[in-house]
Amino acid sequence: MSLKSERRGIHVDQSELLCKKGCGYYGNPAWQGFCSKCWREEYHKARQKQIQEDWELAERLQREEEEAFASSQSNQGAQSLTFSKFEEKKTNEKTRKVTTVKKFFSASSRVGSKKAEIQEAKAPSPSINRQTSIETDRVSKEFIEFLKTFHKTGQEIYKQTKLFLETMHYKRDLSIEEQSECTQDFYQNVAEKMQTRGKVPPERVEKIMDQIEKYIMTRLYKYVFCPETTDDEKKDLAIQKRIRALHWVTPQMLCVPVNEEIPEVSDMVVKAITDIIEMDSKRVPRDKLACITKCSKHIFNAIKITKNEPASADDFLPTLIYIVLKGNPPRLQSNIQYITRFCNPSRLMTGEDGYYFTNLCCAVAFIEKLDAQSLNLNQEDFDRYMSGQTSPRKQESESWAPDACLGVKQMYKNLDLLSQLNERQERIMNEAKKLEKDLIDWTDGIAKEVQDIVEKYPLEIKPPNQPLAAIDSENVENDKLPPPLQPQVYAG
Repeated sequence: MSLKSERRGIHVDQSELLCKKGCGYYGNPAWQGFCSKCWREEYHKARQKQIQEDWELAERLQREEEEAFASSQSNQGAQSLTFSKFEEKKTNEKTRKVTTVKKFFSASSRVGSKKAEIQEAKAPSPSINRQTSIETDRVSKEFIEFLKTFHKTGQEIYKQTKLFLETMHYKRDLSIEEQSECTQDFYQNVAEKMQTRGKVPPERVEKIMDQIEKYIMTRLYKYVFCPETTDDEKKDLAIQKRIRALHWVTPQMLCVPVNEEIPEVSDMVVKAITDIIEMDSKRVPRDKLACITKCSKHIFNAIKITKNEPASADDFLPTLIYIVLKGNPPRLQSNIQYITRFCNPSRLMTGEDGYYFTNLCCAVAFIEKLDAQSLNLNQEDFDRYMSGQTSPRKQESESWAPDACLGVKQMYKNLDLLSQLNERQERIMNEAKKLEKDLIDWTDGIAKEVQDIVEKYPLEIKPPNQPLAAIDSENVENDKLPPPLQPQVYAG
């Protein structure tokens, strides 16, 4: 499905939402643009072609083995009885191996015979006999009470459903695609039997199929939702990382015709985000689809209130993309794959559920491929926004409409100031870290210089000099000095 970005918004031709085979039903990217019915036909054709090619390969290998054996027999000539028996045994062994290979590639070995499935189903299943959860027990009681109103037809449906669950227990080792194929076959067979044998009206068939889906998928959910054998979890992480990287995308870039300044519109946006996030908490595909439908209806109401006129399809898809970007629903890809694989196909092919689900798939595909051109940006700005180096500048005051709300203008002005303060703070922090590093380097340099000087000129401490003798002390060596003067008295 091709997605185009224009100045007037994101546009998808409604014909591109339909099955590319032209049957009139809604297509799905997971089915390569086909609807459920056409995809199954294409899948069966591809599988039968592969089986045929494998069969031809097995036959060619068998002919080569036979020719090689015949050639070896003609070259060896007459052999002893014991050796002949040995060769005969060897030939039988080779034939058995080739036959086994052919059976392995046959269609019957892949899907298993119906008789074998019934025999296996008669064995007690640990999963069915285990203690069920509260929700599973509640759903089982509701399903039984619902079928009681159909008497004999209800008993037959319950019997087939139990047999299917038992059979699916032994098919857990199959790929998720093969388990999905078994489930879709079961849906189709039960619906056809009710319409042909039971003569049940189509509207009642749809209600019964909804209850059957609810009953079996509540029990199979933990085994078939995001199984370890698939890359669903890897895709979930990739789309979540992608949406987080696109947090800077504004409604104006997507040309979203929604004014969140209107309280009613803001409430609708919050409800739409809540519904799309709540989808992950549901276990039944139909309930997950119901969350998508409620989300879409809130989007249409928000657009209608904003524009004072009914919303168009061209308004809906950009707004849905904006809601997905703003909500970043958990396990988005796993939920889409789960609905695609195990939902009643009639819901995805027609009706509002199928339409909204197809649009959600388009929205996810657009997000995965979103580029600068899609948002009317140049590549340089787009790369800077994606790397987190900067964010889109807010609307300048000169570009505001004369009747614009003063509070909104002040809010954007404050946001701009906060952005500038944040940039200044980052610069100051970087300069402070640089100054701290310079001080540490200067201290280390001074310490190293002092150490070098100390090592080059070591400090030597000399012993103290002898103390000087007191003047009045006896001096033996200087005994030749004249005697001290004595005071004399003169008589006047």
